[in-house]
Amino acid sequence: MNQALKRKHFFRNLLIFLAIMGPGIITASVDNDAGGITTYSLAGAHFGYSLLWSLIPITIMLIIIQEISARMGVVTGKGFAELIRENFGLKVTFYAMLALLIANIGNTMAEFSGVAASMEIFGVSKYISVPIGAFFVWLLILKGNYKVIERVFLGASVVYISYIISGVMADPPWGEVLRSAVVPSFSFDPHYMVMLMGIIGTTIAPWMQFYIQSSVVEKGLKLRSYKYTVLDVSVGGFVTGIVAFFTIAACAATLFTHGIRIETAKDAALALRPFAGNYCSALFAFGLFNASLFAASILPLATAYSICEAMGWELGVNKHFREASAFYILYALIIIVGAGATLIPNFPLITTMYLSQVLNGILLPFVLIFMLMLVNNKSIMGRYTNSLAYNILSWASAAVIIALTILMLVTFVLPAIK
Repeated sequence: MNQALKRKHFFRNLLIFLAIMGPGIITASVDNDAGGITTYSLAGAHFGYSLLWSLIPITIMLIIIQEISARMGVVTGKGFAELIRENFGLKVTFYAMLALLIANIGNTMAEFSGVAASMEIFGVSKYISVPIGAFFVWLLILKGNYKVIERVFLGASVVYISYIISGVMADPPWGEVLRSAVVPSFSFDPHYMVMLMGIIGTTIAPWMQFYIQSSVVEKGLKLRSYKYTVLDVSVGGFVTGIVAFFTIAACAATLFTHGIRIETAKDAALALRPFAGNYCSALFAFGLFNASLFAASILPLATAYSICEAMGWELGVNKHFREASAFYILYALIIIVGAGATLIPNFPLITTMYLSQVLNGILLPFVLIFMLMLVNNKSIMGRYTNSLAYNILSWASAAVIIALTILMLVTFVLPAIK
């Protein structure tokens, strides 16, 4: 009888989790977008396994930060941008939204660049793949509702398994890989620090905190089932770290070992072919296409959510165009700019893609400071403020990222200006 009750309890919890899951897994999965896959590919190809150790603390930071954002959404029923406006004023909110808009337009350009690059591997011109991709993501949001869109996004999340398979097919020396994953090996080389900053920026991007909180609010998640939301966030963060791990390992085992330099994820997919086979190369390229198109849907959506929240405008994919016209117009404009730039001949897409990730890392501390001030405000969060342990970990994460940013600027950017 006890076993039967346990099974019944297990399946009940599983069904509740399946109903609630989405915001955490989707937000973390989009984190492995075109810019992210490019950054991880560059890290493996140029630095071997030496940056694998960073994924454990970065993944822990990601889960903690995402949980805080989700908790604020569940407790307050408001998005992150709306809370910033209410508690820090319109002027501060305007500059925060301007910075987010610039970063996310750069990120969206990177996503459509990833769509173009991945489909070119399969012989499809970017002048075909990018307009079709842009139309698809626009139509999905315009015609879909939250439930339909969430299911599409969850389906796209599953495709990231292609990077895990690619990593296994590359057959790295697993003993060395696991040792590098747990033994830190820091370097003061400026290129190493920029790459580390890029990994942090692409794994814990500023837009993620805005999107997950808005997503939790629109889905209508409540405190009574919050433990399932925490599980959703944790699973999403863990999978993100695993995908990054196998992407770096695949490129380190093949490209770094043979001294091959690359500039993009497309280069990585093509370069894998002679060392890991056609199937590995094709899986890597297909994963890039999925990641790029997936993120090209989410990033403009996250930006539209945030700006409309900040301005007090109607928003949400469950609203009709007439009810939330500014939301849908803003979403469309970001897609048009992002996709259009990709089609301009000689546009510096590689530089845009890489620097957008570094910019994410630079902006992140400011987002974290806003978030930590809000979550520790008892008038907003009541008894759901951070614990002492959470505050120590959160503020330490913000301090480390700020220190790395300053170090990167001093050792890399300033000498370049001179």
